[in-house]
Amino acid sequence: MTRVFSYTQAIDANIVDAFCLLQKGFTDQFVYYRKEAPVRFMGLGRCVAVSSLEDIDTTLEGPIAEHPVMFSFNRFDGANPAPTDELFSSFPQLKLLLPEVVLIENERGAFLQVNSLGPVYPGRVRRFSRDCERAPERSSGPIPYRLEPDSREAWQEAMVQAGEALAEGRVSKVVLSRRLKLQAAHPFSSKDLLVNLIDGDAVGTVLLYRYADVFFCGCTPELLVRKQGTTVESMCLAGTCPTGATAQESDVLAEALLADRKNREEHQFVVDFIRSVFERVCYDVQIPSTPTIMRLAHVQHLFTPARARVLEGISLWQLVRDLHPTPATAGTPVGEATMLLRRIEPYNRGFYAGACGYVNGAGDGEFSVALRTGVFDGEMGYVYGGCGIVEESDAQAEFEEISLKLRTILSAFGN
Repeated sequence: MTRVFSYTQAIDANIVDAFCLLQKGFTDQFVYYRKEAPVRFMGLGRCVAVSSLEDIDTTLEGPIAEHPVMFSFNRFDGANPAPTDELFSSFPQLKLLLPEVVLIENERGAFLQVNSLGPVYPGRVRRFSRDCERAPERSSGPIPYRLEPDSREAWQEAMVQAGEALAEGRVSKVVLSRRLKLQAAHPFSSKDLLVNLIDGDAVGTVLLYRYADVFFCGCTPELLVRKQGTTVESMCLAGTCPTGATAQESDVLAEALLADRKNREEHQFVVDFIRSVFERVCYDVQIPSTPTIMRLAHVQHLFTPARARVLEGISLWQLVRDLHPTPATAGTPVGEATMLLRRIEPYNRGFYAGACGYVNGAGDGEFSVALRTGVFDGEMGYVYGGCGIVEESDAQAEFEEISLKLRTILSAFGN
């Protein structure tokens, strides 16, 4: 067991500005930043990596009794034998990472947490606190880029293979993805993309994991699971249409989406899956019978929230394992769809559509599904998007749907 000392104090600072100043001194960086609510964690450096919460014995120091915050970035299909691209292959296979420094923002304010394998040196706390409170206002700007177009012929072939599996009844739905290579006109940093995502029109939770010279980032709308005490939440997010040029046009498109049988069927697969997991490990399960609309910057989704009380002894980790991947990212049945994706997709997804999030020393935290994301090295990278395929799906329409979804990660370039 590893002994960890964790010191937390309040700071009078904007944590994003503070992160932008401090990040220059750390190669390891972690962000889980909900834009719509003050649930925001920004980690720097690596104090220790462990495989479970039971591997850490924590001594809390400082004026605020705040549990240490650990980050976890997990691959979509960790057992996939196919190699990832050269960027994803650079990331280590680690389960829980405790940063040296964590900037926290919640409903109680902003906080600085410093973690150490020995008693926290007060001088480090004073220096980091001073730097945070003196951090200048962040700035960023557009980063010109070009995308190398992917093959429509390859997409059509993938759709044919998916269609054969659907027609044979091996799957009822499979979620195919596209990967496009991006080349920037000039070097950029993880900070540049992070600021553009946080300050831009992307809706959801901003994710960042930087390891040395490579970084994975994006802004996802999809919560996988959130646990606070015995309360757990998830969401069913599947079925998509564009937004309109005006609010009225978006309303018309949303009404058509709600009435569309194909999209409702695709959505119901996810609802049934999450209900089955919750009913197995939870009680007081609350899942509405009909979806509503989640409106994002470029697309709209059918959305059904899920809420329950978790049974004693069920951890956040078990919930993550039971829920990921959902039919929204793999298909249904999940196991068969995942095996089908290994045969159809010519690349390993890496962290794309993986379960990424945080957990604190008390076992509470949340994980999101890493959609609308990409992996980069500061000059080039790959961006990812996907869509659910059922028997009635049209190859051209699904191809264009993914193009709409890609706009979210491309907005990180400020264009």
